[in-house]
Amino acid sequence: MEIASIATGAFMEICYIVWNSSRQAIVFDPGDDAERILEALAKRELDVAAYVCTHGHTDHISALTTLHDQRPAPIAIHSKDLEWAFEESNRLEPYYSVPRRPDPNAFELLDQASDWDFGGLHFQVIETPGHTPGGCCLLFPESGILISGDTLFKGSCGRTDLPGGNVRLLKDSLAKLKQLPDNVSVYPGHGPETTIGSERISNFFMK
Repeated sequence: MEIASIATGAFMEICYIVWNSSRQAIVFDPGDDAERILEALAKRELDVAAYVCTHGHTDHISALTTLHDQRPAPIAIHSKDLEWAFEESNRLEPYYSVPRRPDPNAFELLDQASDWDFGGLHFQVIETPGHTPGGCCLLFPESGILISGDTLFKGSCGRTDLPGGNVRLLKDSLAKLKQLPDNVSVYPGHGPETTIGSERISNFFMK
């Protein structure tokens, strides 16, 4: 399994492209700069098996519909974030307008199953509310890779002062992640990569 990262938009949100030897790819959190993401897919000759959203904030999904228009594939997101992700409340001017809503028939709900497979890429859903009500981390158990969205960062964690944020739930979600093996590589929604072991030792919020 291979992974590429693309920092997008005003907040340098990181979109991850994960693929396998069959050239099937999952695009995680296409936040902005759709053309750059499309170029990265074309350069690697990848087909899109799915788009997966760790949560619904506008800086993580604003390129989603443009990508889906050109490269149709299922879109997976938690139902609690789908409720508001494409509504007026998800506007963040002057940086982001309301995300354009994709075809509603494309959606699959991450909270309906714990194990998923798109294009031969298998991952497990760890529900991690707190930053948003439907926040999720996606674990590739065979590769030891965790796409953590805005739940866990290197040395920090997601903010809870935005609508739908909840300190208690985020604390419980971080406790879940703390149980993962030390060697799991963490790919967060902003900032550098890290590992669960490193965060268990040095991250105040994982204590």
